[in-house]
Amino acid sequence: MQRYLIILNDPPYGTERSYNGLRLARTLLNTNEAEVKVFLMGDAASCAKGGQKVPSGFYNIGDMLGAVLRRKGEVSVCGTCMDARGIGDADLVPGAARGTMDILTAWTQWAEKVLVF
Repeated sequence: MQRYLIILNDPPYGTERSYNGLRLARTLLNTNEAEVKVFLMGDAASCAKGGQKVPSGFYNIGDMLGAVLRRKGEVSVCGTCMDARGIGDADLVPGAARGTMDILTAWTQWAEKVLVF
């Protein structure tokens, strides 16, 4: 089984980098031949904010993170980045966890491939 770390840096909306990174994460998990961990840092910390409401027909990044988690992917959010944006642990989508640089380091060492969006 291949091990992937996907690091997202961009906000949930306004660019499509986080959207495309999560699409890839979901598709990799759907193969049943990959383990995927997603680390959100910088403006991507906002991707993990629960309760996102978007216009009808528009993608919802929070729901996409939920799909990754339901497929047994892991999601961690930079704690420093959360604090800078006023996001508390209780604000995160269910299953996402506050992360640290130590977690990112361990995940990077674990991964066979690291993809950055």
